[in-house]
Amino acid sequence: MNGSGSGTGRRIVLWRHGQTAWNLERRFQGSTDIELTEVGVGQARRAARLLASLKPDAIVASDLRRAAATAAELSAVSGLTVAHDAALRETYAGAWQGLTHQEIVERFGDQYAAWKRGEPVRRGGGELETEVADRAAPVVLEHAEKLPENGTLVVVSHGGTIRTTIGRLLGLEAHHWEGLGGLSNCCWSVLGEGARGWRLLEHNAGTLPEPVLGDDD
Repeated sequence: MNGSGSGTGRRIVLWRHGQTAWNLERRFQGSTDIELTEVGVGQARRAARLLASLKPDAIVASDLRRAAATAAELSAVSGLTVAHDAALRETYAGAWQGLTHQEIVERFGDQYAAWKRGEPVRRGGGELETEVADRAAPVVLEHAEKLPENGTLVVVSHGGTIRTTIGRLLGLEAHHWEGLGGLSNCCWSVLGEGARGWRLLEHNAGTLPEPVLGDDD
């Protein structure tokens, strides 16, 4: 299949969930099951209309409420049924979960600094980023392989999980995944199938620049 920038071949749209109260508070969510705010629902509704215009063939989502509710908005306008998979959940970060960004820096400063340097760190005693990619990327590929020629899969997930999945599918070493900027709430990235594998066609698309409020910033 042809993977040129024109968007031919199969496409994977990795869509981050809408805003939550913990995003606004810069509180680390991880695998904690936090709901969307009213603003977050509105973001999902607006983005769903844009994504529906891509005529997706399938939707798979994390089973956490913030991702499932975001996916439901695309299901409503596309008529597609959403498949839910716990493997698409956000990184489990143990003792970091529920803490604000400032609290993490104050209590786990060395660990935070090592993570930002690109070292393999179990943040709060949780998962390594490579372990997140190990569980999430195969699920994305499994669903992508079922697409028809030139088909589009929408994956509704979380900032950190999307970053690690993109890094894995592009074949980047884990140390370089930080080179992919975070996704704003309800924005998405697009991977297209090329002759040598998946290519990043769009990143953090869907809006005028918005701050990135999430666990991967």
